Amino acid sequence: MTKDGYYTSGEFAKKANVTLRTIRYYDRQGILKPSKVADNGYRLYTDADFAKLQKILSLKYLGFSLEEIMTMTINDEDQDFIKESIGLQLYLVQKKMEHLKLVEQSLEEMEQKMDNEEEIDWTQMMNLLHVTNLEKGLVEQYKNASNLDIRIGLHQKYSQNPQPWFEWIYEQLNLKEKDEVLELGCGTGELWKNKNLPKDVHVTLSDQSQGMVKDARNYVGEGKGQISYQTIDCRQIPKENHSFDKVIANHVLFYLDDRQQVFNEIKRVLKQNGIFICSTYGSSHMQEITQLIKDFDERITLSDHKLYDVFGLENGEEQLKKVFSQVKEIDYEDELLVDQPEPLISYILSCHGNQHEYLNHRYLEFKDFVRKKMAAKGVIKITKSAGIFICKP
Repeated sequence: MTKDGYYTSGEFAKKANVTLRTIRYYDRQGILKPSKVADNGYRLYTDADFAKLQKILSLKYLGFSLEEIMTMTINDEDQDFIKESIGLQLYLVQKKMEHLKLVEQSLEEMEQKMDNEEEIDWTQMMNLLHVTNLEKGLVEQYKNASNLDIRIGLHQKYSQNPQPWFEWIYEQLNLKEKDEVLELGCGTGELWKNKNLPKDVHVTLSDQSQGMVKDARNYVGEGKGQISYQTIDCRQIPKENHSFDKVIANHVLFYLDDRQQVFNEIKRVLKQNGIFICSTYGSSHMQEITQLIKDFDERITLSDHKLYDVFGLENGEEQLKKVFSQVKEIDYEDELLVDQPEPLISYILSCHGNQHEYLNHRYLEFKDFVRKKMAAKGVIKITKSAGIFICKP
C-alpha cells in the first residue's frame, strides 16, 4: 500500500486473492475502474474498492452476466452502496438456497424410487428438469422485481399529487364488506401494503410469475387472513363464473398480445354487478425522459414499442367496449419534479430498451449531462399522463 492509502493493481489483486488479469479485465470492461490513476500511469485502488469487487464476484457466482453486473453496480460510488450491496446479496443468496433445496428434494425422491426399484415416473423427471432450470428464472425474477421497485420509487419520491398513485387506485376500488377481489399482475403487491380491509373482504393477489407471487406474499403478508396468493395466467383464469366483485389490472394490459381473450375471461369471472378497473398511460406520459435520453444519444430507445400505442388512454376505451357494456375513464393528475440525477438514471436503466448498450460505458458522462440539465432550472419537470378505465359487464 502507498503512503496515501492506495494499492497498486498487483497489490489489490493479491490482497483480494484474485488474479491481476481479472482486475485488468474488469477495468477494461468498466465494471471496476481504479479510484485513481497516478501521474506515472499506475492504476490505484482503495479499501472501498474491495467492497465493489466482492459484490461483482458474488453476483458472478449467482449467475448474472457481466452486462447485468455492470447495471447493478453502476451507482456504487454512492455513500450507502455497501449496506445496500450486502442486502442485495443476502436476498439473492437466500433465493438460491431455496432453489437448491428444491433441487435436493427432487433428487432425493428420484434416488429413493431407484433404490426401491420402482418404475421411473417420467412426469417426475420432467419436474426435476423444471426445478433445475428454475435458477435461470431467479436472475430474471430479481431483475423484474428490482426494476419495478425502481420505477415505483421514482414516482413515490417526486410526485406532486399529495395522494399517491396506489392510494388513489385503492380509493377507486371502493371496497365493500364481503367483496371478493382479484388482482391480475400484482407485482410486488404495493397496492395492498398496510391496508385495513373492510370486514369479510377477501383479496386474491396473482401474477403469472411464481417468484413474483412469492415476493408479494413476503412483502404484503396475509392481511389477517384476508389476502391469498395464486399464480395465474390471466388468459385462463382458474376461477368459477361470477366469482369476483372487483378485478384489477394495474399497468398490465399493454404487455399482453391477446387482450380480447383476457377481457372475456375477466368478464366471465366478474359478478353481474361487478367492476373491472385497469390502468394505463397516455401518449405524453414521461415524455421529458424520452427527450432527455434522445438529447444525449439519439440511438437510445427505452422501449421496443410504445406501451400507450398498444393499450393507452387514447385507445383503451375502444378496445374495452368490444367486451364490456360500460367503460368510464378517470385521469390521475400529477407531475414529477426531480432534483437528483441518480434516481432518474436508475429509472432509465430499469426500462426495457437498448439503453444499456449505450450508457453502461458512459455512465459518468451521462450523469454529468443530467446534472447540468437539472442545474439549469433546479429540477427536471416530468409530465405524468396516467389513469384508469372502470368497466362494467
